[in-house]
Amino acid sequence: ENPRVPIVVTGNDFSTLYAPLIRDGRMEKFYWAPTRDDRIGVCKGIFQTDNVSDESVVKIVDTFPGQSIDFFGALRARVYDDEVRKWVTSTGIENIGKKLVNSRDGPVTFEQPKMTVEKLLEYGHMLVQEQDNVKRVQLADTYMSQAALGDANQDAMKTGTFYGKGAQQGTLPVPAGCTDQTAKNFDPTARSDDGSCLYTF
Repeated sequence: ENPRVPIVVTGNDFSTLYAPLIRDGRMEKFYWAPTRDDRIGVCKGIFQTDNVSDESVVKIVDTFPGQSIDFFGALRARVYDDEVRKWVTSTGIENIGKKLVNSRDGPVTFEQPKMTVEKLLEYGHMLVQEQDNVKRVQLADTYMSQAALGDANQDAMKTGTFYGKGAQQGTLPVPAGCTDQTAKNFDPTARSDDGSCLYTF
């Protein structure tokens, strides 16, 4: 008898794994939905070396309640990225190679940036704005890809290759499923939303 060996896998997205491995009955899936206290605890660890007070961490978490844990890591990274950008600007693109390779001044060093709750909140709102912009672009792309385009779509409908509005008005079958890319069961082949989207909060 072959022994069964349990394998524990952690991750954020299993959609690219070999499908038979993750089907029901073969893999037990557990989804972690962090509570407010969980999020505060994790964020305290993220900002531990940056001298951000516990009160500031609580304020940041409460200001962005719908964001994932990754959001706060990206928020911290944004502050450090800005320091690198400032160095690149002050050094000049043409001088970066001289500073990084065999420089007489030694390796480049950066002072730890000062993180204030005001700066982190400002950057947080910037990240939220970027998220909204991405969603708007995706919605525009979806609309344009599914919009009826007259005779060109008629030809596609006859060959069975079009799944836009024209197909919904005709008799061609339209693949149904979850069309929201932010849902955990997003179906990239679906062209009509059937209300089956599932979300993790």
